[in-house]
Amino acid sequence: MLLQSIPLVFVLIGLALYAVLGGADFGAGFWQLFAGRGEHARRIREQAHHSMGPVWEANHVWLIFVLTVFWTSYPKAFGSIASTLGVVLFIAALGIIFRGAAYALRAGASGEREAGTIDTIFALSSILTPFALGAAIGAVATNRVPVGNAAGRLFSSWLNPTSIFIGVLAVASCAYLAAVYLAADAARDGHHALERDFRLRALGAGILTGAIAAAGIFVVNADSHRLFHSLLTGPAVAAVIVSFLAGLATLILIYQRRYEPGRYFAAIAVAAIVAGWALARWPTILPGLTVGQAAAEHDTLVWVIVSVLGGSAILFPSLAVLFRLALAGRFSAVQAAEPERPGQVLAAARTGLLTRLAIALLIAGFGLLNVADAEWAHAVGIVCLFWFVVLGFRAIIFMPGGLTAPDLDDQRQ
Repeated sequence: MLLQSIPLVFVLIGLALYAVLGGADFGAGFWQLFAGRGEHARRIREQAHHSMGPVWEANHVWLIFVLTVFWTSYPKAFGSIASTLGVVLFIAALGIIFRGAAYALRAGASGEREAGTIDTIFALSSILTPFALGAAIGAVATNRVPVGNAAGRLFSSWLNPTSIFIGVLAVASCAYLAAVYLAADAARDGHHALERDFRLRALGAGILTGAIAAAGIFVVNADSHRLFHSLLTGPAVAAVIVSFLAGLATLILIYQRRYEPGRYFAAIAVAAIVAGWALARWPTILPGLTVGQAAAEHDTLVWVIVSVLGGSAILFPSLAVLFRLALAGRFSAVQAAEPERPGQVLAAARTGLLTRLAIALLIAGFGLLNVADAEWAHAVGIVCLFWFVVLGFRAIIFMPGGLTAPDLDDQRQ
């Protein structure tokens, strides 16, 4: 059961990251639609584009990751969901396509009117997509997606009270995240008028999102009492409490203009919603289909785990650089060549040791997952692969000329 569950944990982590990072991008489009008119509204739109420009493509990689891992590891569940929810997922895909096209075309707009039309398409797509994805999650959560190819209803499966509620909650959560992030970016850049505006929007969106979530409890209870009972009992209730406390902490921090910790608490509040939904259903994916029953063959699962953990050694250092530069408000140059110093020699030695240890752990983990049949051996193999990622990440960090190299600006001072 452990081996069959690990890819689903990866999927849930990716889903939480997409909800937080991709959700903030969708929310930026929401505020562009409701920016109003005039010079201040134009500055709001420009701030939204400026803030999400460096990272928006990276944020939406998580959706591809979720689809790929879920499809490979749990093909029966993926096929059932994709066929029954084909209409709403097609709507979400259209929103993503129009949103990306609008973002790319905006730079070539010939005038204010054309730019305004493109911004409107972008904003509407930014609302349509999270609503459709939230409605799809609601369909799965309320057991309206049976096992089988197109075995469920194409429309009523996601056009029901709980799905509509979750779709609205998804849009509100995106707007809430975006307002928090945009307030932090405006404060960092010294745009005090924009900071004040986004701060008020963050407080308002946070209160509204909490009110929607509270009212939605009654909707879920009336439409799907089993889901309601699962959310308020067992391990899922812990995630619900964490989400509430993190959301409350975010409002307090934003009110105090402490934006950086506010970012993280807002992310925790949204990620906890995903965790609560997963814990409420665990270990069931679809009605009558558990994680163990839906899982692919042993060798497929092993390759998925190895591929994800191995790819993480490449992905996470890259994302660390990207977000470090984006959150700092600049893409600073890194010194490419400088005289060798004793610290660099030590860093090189440390890198070599970490690299050798990482390779040894990769071999051990891969062997334990493939050769051994015992559950404890699989557990040890997964731990070895986890530490392979950690040590591989640190090897890149300590690489001479890598992330620990001083910035040019720091050297000039």
